[in-house]
Amino acid sequence: MDKLIIDNNGKATISNDGATIMKLLDVVHPAAKTLVDIAKSQDAEVGDGTTSVVLLAGEFLKQCKPFVEESVHPQVVAKALRKATDLSVRKIKEISEKVKNDNPEEQRSLLKKCAATALSSKMVAHQKDFFANMVVDAVMILDELLPLNMIGMKKCRGGALEDSLLVEGVAFKKTFSYAGFEMQPKKYLNPKIALLNIELELKAEKENAEIRVDNVQEYQSIVDAEWKILYDKLDKIHASGAKAVLSKLPIGDVATQYFADRDMFCAGRVPEEDLKRTMKACGGSIQTTSTNLDADVLGSCELFEERQIGGDRYNFFTGCPQAKTCTIIMRGGAEQFIEETERSLHDAIMIVRRAIKNDAIVAGGGAIEMELSKYLRDYSRTIAGKEQLIIGAMAKALEVIPRQLCDNAGFDATNILNKLRQKHAQGGKWYGVDIYSEDIADNFKAYVWEPAVVKINAIIAASEATCLILSVDETIKNPKSGGDQAAGGPPMGRGRGRGRPM
Repeated sequence: MDKLIIDNNGKATISNDGATIMKLLDVVHPAAKTLVDIAKSQDAEVGDGTTSVVLLAGEFLKQCKPFVEESVHPQVVAKALRKATDLSVRKIKEISEKVKNDNPEEQRSLLKKCAATALSSKMVAHQKDFFANMVVDAVMILDELLPLNMIGMKKCRGGALEDSLLVEGVAFKKTFSYAGFEMQPKKYLNPKIALLNIELELKAEKENAEIRVDNVQEYQSIVDAEWKILYDKLDKIHASGAKAVLSKLPIGDVATQYFADRDMFCAGRVPEEDLKRTMKACGGSIQTTSTNLDADVLGSCELFEERQIGGDRYNFFTGCPQAKTCTIIMRGGAEQFIEETERSLHDAIMIVRRAIKNDAIVAGGGAIEMELSKYLRDYSRTIAGKEQLIIGAMAKALEVIPRQLCDNAGFDATNILNKLRQKHAQGGKWYGVDIYSEDIADNFKAYVWEPAVVKINAIIAASEATCLILSVDETIKNPKSGGDQAAGGPPMGRGRGRGRPM
């Protein structure tokens, strides 16, 4: 289920992404802040499973509470928790399935299934096949390091979700432009692209600048020199053969008209990240001077065009020779909906990146948690002492994931969990919740797949947070200094002019 969060400024956010919710909540309690931290670490490390990690940590603490109340030492509980975590991680690595990367078609199919699983719990679940294809295509375009910042995410209000598109190259919103921009061509085949970090406009003098002149001719020579500097820069850019000029700094009205007269396109105030992605896609390098603009520092692409998307105009650079970057343009009605779509796609992209780097996968839908629960419960019966009870409690805590899935889908959790326990006891290790038939199913055969690293990271982070909170036995708060009492001043009512005490 989704949460509606309204901040102090009245901005509303609708999300079911654990990390987003935890960031937006104004958490004050120091122990609860630990849960915020593990949600953020899960988001940074893996990208998905942020809700799961908070749920697991909360359930571990809930199961440990009776032991602490019954005077079991917290270190004994923490030791048993660490042992159970170690056993769980080893079991995941042992039963996870390895997928061979030799066949590109097979690998693509695996990645698509992992992306679809990540999107199935999101607001865009009914378009998960459409977005899963888009996400896999986007990640496959990147180089072997899979840098996340090379996938641009642009939001454009209006249209339907299915109108979202993936651009193999760079696309960014049209920047602020001056008069003369309408005269510039909006489409080029095989253009040369100049990427600059230069201001191409006349600037007003600083207030403290002072120039003393004796006659009008001297003043005119100063004005002419300013114009000459600007026109020298423009002439050099034109002489380089560039047809599209992009600059991080403003391009003024004079420069815009100059380029329009020579059938050149220009865009100033381009965001730095878009300029860098254009450089990665089209080649060349960002120049801080207009001298020596030769073929080595100019980029190129097969097609440049400016197109209307919804209510905005976008500049597209496609057919790039060494494109290792792409742009996803998301469409939708409400602003909150597009933002949630962006968060959902971010999770799916992170999952696909992880699946490429780590080829071990497990079944989702509560299947792996039920198998770990059964394994820990069986193991706990082979040992004596307090550890038996604590490891058994952790086994019970892992059942919170399938139970929550049942609650979210409106199923009878007790009935489904009883069926799952029976199936796992009979050796059906990949059986989990099937939300489509209100029953249980072999989720590995149903292609509900997740990278094993997601589950490993979630269990380790939740266990660490639980151990950290358990190890605290006292809270000491530093009182805020201030007031006469804290400063050692006289007591109230005894100061000068207060009257004689009765």
